[in-house]
Amino acid sequence: MMHMLLGNRSRPMDVNSRRSLVAIVYLAVIGPCVFIVQPGFVQGLVESVGLSEQQAGYIASAEVFGIAATTILLSLIATKVSWRIFLCGCVALGVAANLLSMNQTDFEALAVLRFAAGLCSGGLISLTFTMMGISARPDRNFGLIIVWVLTYGGIGLLVMPTAYGLVGMNGVLAFFALFHLTGLAFIRSVPDSGQAEAATTAPDFHPTTRRMSLLAILIYNIAIGIVWAYLFLVGLETGMDEQAVANALTVSQFLGVGGAFFSVLFETRLGRLWPLVLSIIGTGVATWLLTGGAAPLEFWVAVCGFNLLWNLSMPYLLGSLSDYDASGHTVVHGVSMQMLGLAIGPFVAARILGMGGYDAVNLTAVVLFGAALLVKLPGLVAQRVHHLARDAEPGAVGIPDPGP
Repeated sequence: MMHMLLGNRSRPMDVNSRRSLVAIVYLAVIGPCVFIVQPGFVQGLVESVGLSEQQAGYIASAEVFGIAATTILLSLIATKVSWRIFLCGCVALGVAANLLSMNQTDFEALAVLRFAAGLCSGGLISLTFTMMGISARPDRNFGLIIVWVLTYGGIGLLVMPTAYGLVGMNGVLAFFALFHLTGLAFIRSVPDSGQAEAATTAPDFHPTTRRMSLLAILIYNIAIGIVWAYLFLVGLETGMDEQAVANALTVSQFLGVGGAFFSVLFETRLGRLWPLVLSIIGTGVATWLLTGGAAPLEFWVAVCGFNLLWNLSMPYLLGSLSDYDASGHTVVHGVSMQMLGLAIGPFVAARILGMGGYDAVNLTAVVLFGAALLVKLPGLVAQRVHHLARDAEPGAVGIPDPGP
């Protein structure tokens, strides 16, 4: 049975093969399958389960803290464990946590179960992103993950109001459990470790730029988590009904697909510096549009711009980490910072909500977007200088890579 699930672990799997890439992307979609529809899930916790808005925010935060916990754990042990065995354990935990969440209305018990579901998600997210980080074309492959995650998310947000009406929260949780279970069929097709790629050399950057890059990803994703947790409820505050808000979020998800697809098409041919600068600034501007009693049209513009630019930036943010080492270790740390930020964000938002309402929540995120850009810039500039110097070396062949 285990051989059927794990395949031949003694034979290395080429991470760049089509079979492996398809399997990695599929498992990468399962990982955040609840988080990516979090606005709809939070709405279901409030209206179907009967939790308060603050309680629902804390439940969302608990799940993402679970994600962060596993990604942090993997940043320490990823080189010491079998990736396939670890993924099997994550899938089993995800199935159990979602099934046990059914019919559960107690706040504390549900928080524990969603934390457990997050532990599963963190393993799937961290390892699949690490696998893409050691591939030959990380920016493109990160973009592919985000394209398919957002496609799933867009469809999910569109149908969630109808799903709650037809099958309730229990039916939605049963779908999440079944989706996790299907992942078992793909685990045998992914690498069992990153050792085969670790022999590749990587540029030598100052350790400070690496640490600042990781800090920037943490700050940026705290801001994302702050905005994302209450986005559905912010839409309802504009006077739109539930389906209208779901429609806006669905359209924004598909625009996010376009943002991620930018990196699939262009990779680093336009560099990373300007795509990141413009997208991070634009994400902050889109979030600012949600403040001051936004009207329905402003909400549409804000969420569409937010999702487009957020998902344009993420492949480049993660791709920039692959320059620091060839084993994927820095990418593992980056994913842990990403998930930790997404966990902290809803918690911070829930705290701020009680003091200043949705405007205070979103203005806090705007400030953090600006801080993330300032912290990230030194690393981007250092990488750009390196790539320009490399392309100017005698004997360089091929089309010059503009780098970050």
